[in-house]
Amino acid sequence: MADHILAIDQGTTSSRALVFDSSQKMVGEGQKEFAQHFPNSGWVEHEPEDIWTSVTWSIKRALDKAKLQPRDIAAIGITNQRETTLIWDRKTGKPIHRAIVWQDRRTSAICEALKGDGHEEMVTERTGLLLDPYFSGTKVNWLLDHVDGAREKAETGDLAFGTVDSYLVWRLTGGKRHVTDATNASRTLLFNIEANAWDDELLALFGVPRAMLPEVLDCDGDFGTTDESVFGAAVPIRGVAGDQHAAVIGQACFAPGMIKSTYGTGCFAVLNTGETPVRSKNRLLTTIAYRLGGQTTYALEGSIFVAGAAVQWLRDGLKIIGKASDSGRLALGADANQNVYLVPAFVGLGAPYWDADARGAIFGLTRNTGPEEFARAALESVCYQTADLLDAMKKDWTESDTDTVLRVDGGMVASDYTMQFLADILNAPVDRPEMLETTVLGAAWLAGQAIGLWPDQEGFAKGWARERQFVPEMDSATREAKLAGWRDAVSRTLSRPDQARS
Repeated sequence: MADHILAIDQGTTSSRALVFDSSQKMVGEGQKEFAQHFPNSGWVEHEPEDIWTSVTWSIKRALDKAKLQPRDIAAIGITNQRETTLIWDRKTGKPIHRAIVWQDRRTSAICEALKGDGHEEMVTERTGLLLDPYFSGTKVNWLLDHVDGAREKAETGDLAFGTVDSYLVWRLTGGKRHVTDATNASRTLLFNIEANAWDDELLALFGVPRAMLPEVLDCDGDFGTTDESVFGAAVPIRGVAGDQHAAVIGQACFAPGMIKSTYGTGCFAVLNTGETPVRSKNRLLTTIAYRLGGQTTYALEGSIFVAGAAVQWLRDGLKIIGKASDSGRLALGADANQNVYLVPAFVGLGAPYWDADARGAIFGLTRNTGPEEFARAALESVCYQTADLLDAMKKDWTESDTDTVLRVDGGMVASDYTMQFLADILNAPVDRPEMLETTVLGAAWLAGQAIGLWPDQEGFAKGWARERQFVPEMDSATREAKLAGWRDAVSRTLSRPDQARS
């Protein structure tokens, strides 16, 4: 009898698959990196076939490690890099172009033109988002205008648009289902988050034909059944959520006021605000946290484009570390008297600045600055950016008078050095869970509870366990001095100085 859950985590730099048994224990894992393409400055692309083959390889690897067959899987959950945009031909299944990745900035001019024409207020009111190249809507527009014949085929319904989740479901079901979930839809600039529907006025504004859009389902909806010729068995796909939303679920942040921050390629802090969307006055995003059983839960989100990617830069760009885990050890050897700041605006700055034209910079260099100081600055930059986000959240969210406790996950949280500095600079406790793979766990829970194999929200939340809590140790004078140095560095990096925060 099938009693295992397969969770697929399709990320920005790699794809993963994890198999869980009925007691929520991970019993098999597979992971495969794939190529990143940078055809122009600020452009980031993925080959769709690389995404697909890395997913299928990871699934096979995970099943092999678990000593299971596809028929042993009771249900599948999917979580994915958000906003990354694909368009494919419905008849052939072939993409018309490489996927345009969420980090890509090629549509900056489109966004600026729309802002100049006064559209941002309406867009923000309906979507909770800002006009930024980060989101999918302008990416779709660019593809339709730059691929020969694409717009005409889109108008006639011959092309399908989807974020990565939608593309994977299409492939897994043998092209039978063109669907997405509410969380991924909410990141497209095309979806009205209060009406929970595609918005015709937004579609017209971004030049996106309705005929190419997927059907939007609850996160624990019925996304179809895998085609036996593709997967090896007919298995229901019963959970889909964008990666940050899946992490909210995996961290059991089901109560309003709970906050998690995920440190992967980027960093994303999400605050559960309950059944009513909270409109930010501090340039955060209002988004759908998750939608279960037709009930929508909303969140405030702050998005940082470069977190783990800064460590990758140390490894692949500067070549001062051999593997990511070396960064913390190297940082410990840094000269305490050097105040070196890295503003990692490699692809612009996200919340709360939203400056697509900013580029990375390093401040405070001396003749003695070396690899140790670069490593420390890279790790600390992630913590400083998190402090910016939580400061904005505290200003927007006024319903709780309790102290902030941040639940963290993602690859970077394995670094004790980084987590201690995070607690110090936030002046707040940081909780690291026993199960660090909370994003993929969230996807697994969606599928497992949908078929009755895993517990409900309350039961799942009781199972959340803390591995370690990091508490602040830094004195307030040092903290304020470091934050002042960071704010000064950011102000010097912004392409528009008026976006600097005091």
